[in-house]
Amino acid sequence: MPSNSRVIQHPQRVELHNEVHARPPEALTGALGIAHIVMLADAQQRAQSRAHLASLLRDHHLAPPDVATTHLRVEFGSVRLRWELHTEFVTWTFTVPGPAEAQHPRQPASAIGAVPQDWLHGLPGQCLCSLDLWVFRGRGSAGDARVADLLNEQTLVGSSVAGEQAQVFTDFAIHADGSSRILLFADALQPRRLGRLVQRILEIETYRMAALLGLPAARQAGEALGSAEGELAALAQAIRSAERDAEPALLDRLTRLAGEVESQHAATHSRLSASSAYFELLDQRIVQIAEARLDGLQSIAEFMERRLTPARKTCEWAVRRQDSLSQRVSRMSNLLRTRVEIEQQQSSQALLEALNRRQDLQLKLQATVEGLSVAAITYYIVGLVSYLAKGAQKIGWPLSPETTAALAIPVVALSIWWSLRRLHRKMFVH
Repeated sequence: MPSNSRVIQHPQRVELHNEVHARPPEALTGALGIAHIVMLADAQQRAQSRAHLASLLRDHHLAPPDVATTHLRVEFGSVRLRWELHTEFVTWTFTVPGPAEAQHPRQPASAIGAVPQDWLHGLPGQCLCSLDLWVFRGRGSAGDARVADLLNEQTLVGSSVAGEQAQVFTDFAIHADGSSRILLFADALQPRRLGRLVQRILEIETYRMAALLGLPAARQAGEALGSAEGELAALAQAIRSAERDAEPALLDRLTRLAGEVESQHAATHSRLSASSAYFELLDQRIVQIAEARLDGLQSIAEFMERRLTPARKTCEWAVRRQDSLSQRVSRMSNLLRTRVEIEQQQSSQALLEALNRRQDLQLKLQATVEGLSVAAITYYIVGLVSYLAKGAQKIGWPLSPETTAALAIPVVALSIWWSLRRLHRKMFVH
């Protein structure tokens, strides 16, 4: 087959091609203790996270990540670290071997204890999620002693997952150690399938917390929107009964209100849009774990639908309310501007009518002046003709000066009138 190595390559071809392989799940076997930490971080803190990771790797004589690395899996001692750099947060997942099945400790140790504590306390950013996930072999039930010892019975949630080949239990509570807890009884899942299941369960908790970041923004937007809607209602009432002189001030108030609404919309749009995307990812991960009900327990999907729906609807309602208010302000601004423009056009039309009347008067006055001018000029020219006739009698002019003047009057008057009309046409027509 002919090679295409000489074809000009897109500079991001390899990166885009490998995107489908980004953050792949790792194969997992045996009993495991997993600690999953999500640190909310800005751009500077995400860069510091890479440097913080590099310091841990150097302490264990491992190569640091390069500046383009966004996910990394390494092992040091008995700990496996999975580091992932996301758009808004950084995830740190530490995995250690779990206790032997024969021991069945009632309080298994968290994997976080195997990590250097001084280094752990220096993680850049703010902790959004801290989760302990224990993977046990065999089948589990709500009556298992480990479920009763580690989770709160009043808020217990559980289901069969992965085609009923595993059982997962949690209480969605933050315990005294500052972490939430999930128990997964993996029965006999293949290593790769167990790895995918664990990754999806971790992502459910990650995306749940990330999605809820939009809730404070939605509540804050609701307060600002209530004030803006009250101002808009007052403006609408004032516009209905406003006199012409008050309309510019009302338009100024409406313009300032539109600026406030758009500013508030811009401040929360990114956060609420991100929450909407995280809610969709959460729904996808819940579907992907393929839940089946366990008797007497809510499934994760049922719990999320019941408990997260109000928060989700609040975020969606805030977005719809912002859009609706923005459109209403825009419509009212357009109506008021149209009203002001119509009144301005009416004023301009009245002014033009006054100018037309004045121009008509000027034209009539001009015609009168032209008539007087014709008479005056005719008078002077006929006088000159009379004097000319008196002198011409001495050389044989047959008519008297009076007769000559009388005959000259219509000729002179018509000539002057015709000349003025011609001049008028040249000045005003062309």
